[in-house]
Amino acid sequence: MHRHSKSKTAPLRDRMQSVLLSPALLAFLPAATLAAYWVGGELALMAVALAIPLVFALGGIFPVVQRGMTLPRDSVSGLLLRDGFDGIVSQVHEVTAQSGHHSAAFLLELDDYRDLVTRHGQAAADHVVARTGERIVAVLRDNDSVARYGDSQFAICLMPVRQLDLELCIQLAGRLQSAVEEPVSVDGTALYMSCSVGFCLRSKAAGKTAKGWVQAAASALAEAQRHGPSSIRAYSADMQRRETLKSSLREDAAKALETGQLQPWYQPQISTDTGKVTGFEALARWTHPERGLISPEEFLPVMEQAGLLERLAEVMMYHALTALKAWDGAGVSVPQVGVNFAGPELHNPRLVEKVKWELDRFDLTPDRLAVEILETVVTDSPDDTVTRNINGLAALGCPIDLDDFGTGHASISSLRRFAISRIKIDRSFVIKADRDAEQPRMIGAILTMAERLNLETLAEGVETVGEHALLAQLGCDHVQGFGIARPMPFDQTLDWITRHEAKLTDPPRIGGTA
Repeated sequence: MHRHSKSKTAPLRDRMQSVLLSPALLAFLPAATLAAYWVGGELALMAVALAIPLVFALGGIFPVVQRGMTLPRDSVSGLLLRDGFDGIVSQVHEVTAQSGHHSAAFLLELDDYRDLVTRHGQAAADHVVARTGERIVAVLRDNDSVARYGDSQFAICLMPVRQLDLELCIQLAGRLQSAVEEPVSVDGTALYMSCSVGFCLRSKAAGKTAKGWVQAAASALAEAQRHGPSSIRAYSADMQRRETLKSSLREDAAKALETGQLQPWYQPQISTDTGKVTGFEALARWTHPERGLISPEEFLPVMEQAGLLERLAEVMMYHALTALKAWDGAGVSVPQVGVNFAGPELHNPRLVEKVKWELDRFDLTPDRLAVEILETVVTDSPDDTVTRNINGLAALGCPIDLDDFGTGHASISSLRRFAISRIKIDRSFVIKADRDAEQPRMIGAILTMAERLNLETLAEGVETVGEHALLAQLGCDHVQGFGIARPMPFDQTLDWITRHEAKLTDPPRIGGTA
């Protein structure tokens, strides 16, 4: 009986909310109070003044408009905290479902916030966050809700309105970005920030809960960040499919590592002087039983989210050492294999001991295992454990390769501090080097520095004979790329080595420093 009466009153309440929230009625309220006073005097004015809030309360409007007034606030920005904001989103989600009004959830994140903290300190970063919060609030209406959702992330929930579409949301996101990008003065220095924005219209949210609505906005923000700084993305069904796929991959990731679906493919590295194979790089490849070959760009972020990067490095190292023993057994010369140690494994205080144990198990000398670390690891690692691990592996006898050199900000002192033995020149410097006059000058500068520091060099991404010849003439020691060979499964490496060595009978020497 109670449920039946509730269902009968719900449409009436929805209709009341729709009417009470209409701009026409809100504009009429002052006139209504004046008319009451004109007709009935002070008594009538008091009656109307008391009746209007009562009608709004009965219509369920106050929980939406006045939500968050007494909720805890962030000490830095003065904005709502996450828990309070989530409660407001739940209320708006319910109200929009009942009234048919529209709303949208936005997530906004400052770009390069970590760099801001590193360069200017936490106090300056807090000042920027506080000013950003003020500017966001200034762009929005009084009844829109804003929260600090993370260190550099802000969440926005718009008050329900009758009209709201994709174009209006994009315009609002653009105004938010413009406000954030105004310079912030810190100790007399003008700091310029940008932000990425993701949003989801209430009507477009895939799930049926408020939490799903915010998660959809988070997916849109992640998509915006993948497309570079200062991007805007709206949630779409395609994102939902990609998120579903990622979720499926996360569930399959641990199984893939243990069942052999994830294995290294090997890309050869050759000497520019002799043309002989000087090593292979082990590159992770996932052969999924249903989806086939999955690219590293897809599965590496999934592995990171699942906390499986350290286990991936262990699997890669095991297969790489197994491959070295197999090449030795086949009588072919492969001096070393490079394995990436760019993830959480570098924070493991027992890493050096673990690598030494694996090398002893396979009866291989440390110089056969090249440890590849990203330039960003060198520049972003104040952690003493990372430094001790890299230097410990170098002291053990493992060559240390600095990968993607030139894309970060590694200093000369950091090259020394991390005992780097070889730098791998990023492919962005190599591409079209034989046709672009600027590229050889940049490569030459890197090679000169490496020579002065007594470091070996390897150029990645070599795709043409012209690029290969130019790098040899400039004095680069080794090359790697599709122009030499694409990554291949282990069972194809022996045939490739045999064919390659057959071409080296009495090879011409094309090396020499420019």
